[in-house]
Amino acid sequence: MERTDRWQEDELSDEERDAILERIAQGIVRRGMAAPAVLFLELNKPLSFVASQSLIVLTPFLAPFVGIDNVHRYSRLLERRENVERLIERIEQLEHERGQEPSGHATRL
Repeated sequence: MERTDRWQEDELSDEERDAILERIAQGIVRRGMAAPAVLFLELNKPLSFVASQSLIVLTPFLAPFVGIDNVHRYSRLLERRENVERLIERIEQLEHERGQEPSGHATRL
């Protein structure tokens, strides 16, 4: 019987990649963390591959909380810097759209 190693599979499909990036971006913008997230991602973009490999190493600790399939997907996502750039662009786009929505209440400083 041939063993299939989930870590050796091909890259994420475009649809799967876009769905993950959309979910992450929406969560960040919904929590009002767009600016810190973009700053963090820009500063750490060169380390995205190292982060993806770190996820593999930390799988035994992360999998019980987020599931092994999610660890695998996020690891695949972070392997390519272009995906981090796509995430940054999507966060900025959602934040811009959010800023243009009329709000029914005044913003407090």
